[in-house]
Amino acid sequence: MEIKFLKLIKTIAEEGSIAGSSEKLFLTQSALSHQLKDLEIQLGFKVFYRTRNKWELTEEGSVLYKTACTVMDSIGNGLNAIQQIRAGAAGVIKISTECYSFYHGLPMFIQRMKVLYPEIEVDLVLEATHQPVEKVISNEIDIAVVTSKPSGNKDLVSIEIFEDEIFAVMHQENLLNDLEYVAADNFLDVHLIIHSFPLKTVSVYEKFLNPNGIMPVKISAVPLTEVALEMVQANMGITCMPKWALSSFRLSDELKLKKIGSKGLKRKHYLVVRKSDIGKKYVSDFLLNFKEYFQNFG
Repeated sequence: MEIKFLKLIKTIAEEGSIAGSSEKLFLTQSALSHQLKDLEIQLGFKVFYRTRNKWELTEEGSVLYKTACTVMDSIGNGLNAIQQIRAGAAGVIKISTECYSFYHGLPMFIQRMKVLYPEIEVDLVLEATHQPVEKVISNEIDIAVVTSKPSGNKDLVSIEIFEDEIFAVMHQENLLNDLEYVAADNFLDVHLIIHSFPLKTVSVYEKFLNPNGIMPVKISAVPLTEVALEMVQANMGITCMPKWALSSFRLSDELKLKKIGSKGLKRKHYLVVRKSDIGKKYVSDFLLNFKEYFQNFG
């Protein structure tokens, strides 16, 4: 039975007449009577006894009325629940990342979110790059993308996204290209091109060189990846990046990717968010979509 018929039965039973019911249902009295007649023919029994002043439910009609009340109440409760959910589906999310490689993927993801979730506004905060976790704690941003899982703060939640591998990018004529992999001490005489200082935000230094007590003879900060790759193309130094961060660039065949360390330099990426924000629907929608989008980058 269609919902409209249950609504019709409920309204007539509560109004007690066709006249009052037609106004509530926005139907003419003739149209309402016609619908009720068709319903009774379809059911094979009368729903109402017609009297001059009042329409009363038959025994079968009383059962239908109770059913109509249950169904309509259930629909109303469901719609209210959906409204409450949707009320929490809108919001502003400020995000930053300690890994500059992510800035090659974030704009496309933010554009995707605008299409799928126009009620969620995503703000990329570049100024928080060097201290994203601290900025989450101080409520200056909402989500940080980091490569080291923070510990010791019960107010934060870390969500693993994916694991990738960093490679040394060099010109084919670079002496290091003859090696099977680049060892830590091979970096001693290298001109290392990074995105920016401080060095603690540079994965190859923080996770590989510093633990081995190695400092390259020269380190240059070049904020533009295109320029850094041009310098590598001219054999002026090497840079270190994951493969997925290079996918948007047209690389020369003269550029080679070399494994860092005998086992490779791998790192995990995490989303860090305040525990108090996890229950917000617009935040959970963002987190789920972020993980789905970036999990194939590894």
